[in-house]
Amino acid sequence: MPTLFRFLVVVAILAALGFAAVFALATLVEPEPREIAVPVPSGRLTAP
Repeated sequence: MPTLFRFLVVVAILAALGFAAVFALATLVEPEPREIAVPVPSGRLTAP
């Protein structure tokens, strides 16, 4: 049983580190807004 407990502790620590990394990226990194231009073919603009 001690090996199972040790395994679960290691998995919990790795999960906590992953959660902390995602949380830090979500709160500390600000995306820069930019304009997006998508060319539309002229054939799609005319009504059939």
